[in-house]
Amino acid sequence: MRSRYSAYATHNADYLLETTYVSERQYYTKAEILKWATSNKWRQLEILYYTEDKVEFNAYFFDENQKPQIHHEFSSFKFENGAWYYVDGSFE
Repeated sequence: MRSRYSAYATHNADYLLETTYVSERQYYTKAEILKWATSNKWRQLEILYYTEDKVEFNAYFFDENQKPQIHHEFSSFKFENGAWYYVDGSFE
């Protein structure tokens, strides 16, 4: 989770696609990831709760209008072939 947050903060869309579970990659494009990553100024990641394959977190950022925002998500991950992959997330 932390590495994916860092990838958003550093605009590393390739890493974000590579760490998305293969069956889910069809729902994302590099252009969309870069647009979201670059239009925000990422400030902080707060892990609220986690299990082996689930993470609840808040990502704090300033949006394109410099207004503070909080992205709250419950993410699911899958471990396969020695690596963790993002599967999906639900938002509140």
